Amino acid sequence: MTLDVLPDRYAIARFPADHDTSTLLRGAFHSVTHTVDETSVVCDESSVPENARVERGWRALRVRGTLEFSQVGVLSGLAHPLREAGISIFVVSTFDTDYLFVLQVDLQRAVEALQEAGHEIASSDRDR
Repeated sequence: MTLDVLPDRYAIARFPADHDTSTLLRGAFHSVTHTVDETSVVCDESSVPENARVERGWRALRVRGTLEFSQVGVLSGLAHPLREAGISIFVVSTFDTDYLFVLQVDLQRAVEALQEAGHEIASSDRDR
């Protein structure tokens, strides 16, 4: 599997279920999940207000290409080497592909663990 390291830093934020997220949806990637209990947002970390409940400093690894719904074990194959390396992840899936988020401080170790597991990391922008 080939993964691209996206250049931006992301935040994962929690808001009340009825929160207006329109001001947060800037940049190349953002994801909003609404439930009856909360609204969770993954977005460029500069978009999140200081007073929000937020975890900052995440980097994204995007699985390159389009994944078929019939493919089995994609996330498991990526998550397992990261678990073995003691690296926490946050995952967002879209219709086409998967995004794994790791903390900036863990990015280099994550790249190394994934490469050791046979995955290709296509981007060299790891330390931005």
